[in-house]
Amino acid sequence: MIGGRGGAAVSSARTADRTFQFLLAAMAAAVPVIIGAMLVALIAAAWPAIQRFGGAFFVTSTWDPVAEEFGVLPFVYGTLVSSALALVIAVPLGLGVAIFLAELVPGWLRSPISFFVELLAAIPSVVIGLWGIFVLVPWVRTALGPLLSASLGSLPLFRGPPLGIGMLTAGLILAVMVVPFIVAVSTEVMRTVPRSQREAALALGATRWETTRTAVLPYARSGIIGAVFLALARALGETMAVTMVIGNVPQIKTSLFAPAYTIPAVIANEFSEATSDLYVAALIYAGLVLFIVTVIVNALARLLVRRVAHGPTQIRE
Repeated sequence: MIGGRGGAAVSSARTADRTFQFLLAAMAAAVPVIIGAMLVALIAAAWPAIQRFGGAFFVTSTWDPVAEEFGVLPFVYGTLVSSALALVIAVPLGLGVAIFLAELVPGWLRSPISFFVELLAAIPSVVIGLWGIFVLVPWVRTALGPLLSASLGSLPLFRGPPLGIGMLTAGLILAVMVVPFIVAVSTEVMRTVPRSQREAALALGATRWETTRTAVLPYARSGIIGAVFLALARALGETMAVTMVIGNVPQIKTSLFAPAYTIPAVIANEFSEATSDLYVAALIYAGLVLFIVTVIVNALARLLVRRVAHGPTQIRE
């Protein structure tokens, strides 16, 4: 009897383990299934525009809902340039804050700085957009824009009147929004560097900065690149804050002072006003491209961050 009860208990435990394992596997499998379902739904909804415009959709600048002629080149340009400008501003700032937090900050100051970085990431984008309208736009129009125009006005990037609303303001507000991602990931990656690596550099006479530059940053390089990719994915998909400050004009201008448009912004502004099936399909077609690019960027970022722990640069003690 005792042996029978023991065998039944073991069998019951194994059944429970198999059930638990099956449930966890189903939950894990649900994620790619959901992504695949989203992709299929977007392709199906965008199919009329895919059939009508094909690849010309990406190299045409005409966006005329009345004539049902659609091309997303100005929106692609605005999305890429505003995101690139955000990275140019955010990467040095975020990396500097991350180095300070990981290598130089006094213990009593680490928690307050980390708290404010996390708080910045938690602020809703519409609130940041309002701040951009009432604070950043006037500052760009009256201070930063005239300064750049006076000192760098010979360059095509800084020609024209600084209106405040435009590509430069969108890049600045995106930089504010992606800095926390760069700081958080880069800080954690640099903290994974073995202490022995720092001590070896210091023992050879290196200064704190030389230790960071020669021992910490090369080790964490892949993770930092991953942080930049995560920030890029965030910048590519940002909608509300950019919509409020970029000007929403479908044009391609070299000047950063000029208004522009992005793919997320045009979808947010015009989807509710789309009056024809082809118009809706064109907007979804643009969203499909943005979806694919964002997924690819996030996947690359994850792979690069993972290389820090498992890549060839790891030092074995």
